[in-house]
Amino acid sequence: MALRLKRMGAALLLLSMFLLSPAWAEGRDFLVDADWLAAEKQSNKDLVILEVRYHPHRYNTVGHIEGAVQVKRFKDLGDNLGSPIMRFPAKNVFEKTLRSWGINNSSTVVIYDDSSTALASRLYGTLELFGYDMSKVKILDGGTIGWTGFNELTKESTPTPKEGNVTLKDANPKMLVEWMAVYDDVVSRRAPNVVLVDARPADMYTGKVIKHAVQGGHIPGAINIVSIDGTDGQTQLWKSAEDIAALYKDIPNDKTVYIYCHDGFRMSLGWLQLKNLGYKDVRFLNGGWGVWDRAMTLPVVQGDNAYDEEYAL
Repeated sequence: MALRLKRMGAALLLLSMFLLSPAWAEGRDFLVDADWLAAEKQSNKDLVILEVRYHPHRYNTVGHIEGAVQVKRFKDLGDNLGSPIMRFPAKNVFEKTLRSWGINNSSTVVIYDDSSTALASRLYGTLELFGYDMSKVKILDGGTIGWTGFNELTKESTPTPKEGNVTLKDANPKMLVEWMAVYDDVVSRRAPNVVLVDARPADMYTGKVIKHAVQGGHIPGAINIVSIDGTDGQTQLWKSAEDIAALYKDIPNDKTVYIYCHDGFRMSLGWLQLKNLGYKDVRFLNGGWGVWDRAMTLPVVQGDNAYDEEYAL
C-alpha cells in the first residue's frame, strides 16, 4: 500500500511538472527539459553538463547526472580572496576554471542545480558577464527533480575532462554596479531612472531574520521582490511568463534595475527573470548584501518599507 501511494505521488508530481513545464515555449530558449538533455547527451559531442548544488557533497552522496562536472558554488563562482568572497571572479581565474571543466568556445553548456535554478543562474550570468556565446548555454528547468522524474542519477565519478581552450572577454561593465553607485544613485540622489531590488526572502529584507549576515535589514530605497517566488516550490520549474511579470509589475521596463541578494544567487535568478521579461538594463550589485552589510557604517533600513523615517524625507 505504501509503495502504491509513493508511486501515485510520483505520478502526480510528474503530471504537475508536465502541466507547468512549457516555459521554454514562452520565448525562454535558455530553458530545456530532461528529454532535450537526454537527446543532447546522445548526439552532441561538444556538450558539457555542469552541476552546482546548494550542498556540494550531494554530488557524491546523492548522485549526479551521468557525465556532469561538479561546480562548487562558492569556490568556483566567486572571488575567493576578495571581501566578500562572492564578488565576481576575475576573468583569468574564471577562464581557467572553465577550461578545467573541459569548456571550449564551441561547447554547448547545460547547467542544473537543486535550488529552483538560482545557483544555475549565477553561473549563467557569470558566463554572460565574460562574453561567452549565450546561444550555447542552457539551464535544465526543474533541475534534479526534472531529471529524476524519468532518469537515474549516478554516484560514479565523472572522468577529469580534457583541458578546454575557451577564451573569455573582459567583464561587461554594463552588467555590474558597485556599492558607491548604489549609494549615489539610490540613497543620495534618488535617481528617478533607477530601481533597487532586494531579491532575498521577506524576513531577511525586513531584518526579522539575520542569516548569512552581520546585520538585518536592507539598503535604503530597495524594494523587496523575492526571485524564488517566480518558480514552483514543489517542481522547481519556472512559473509562467504572466506570473513572473506580475512579480515585477511595479517596475517600468525602461528603468535601470540594480539587484542584490546575500551572496549572488537569488539576485542572478532575478536578473535572468527581468532580462527574459524584456528589461534592457539590469545590473548585479557586485558582492551583494555582503558588501553593504559588512561595511558597518553604511545606512541600513529595517522593516517593510523601502525607506524608514530617517531616510523618507
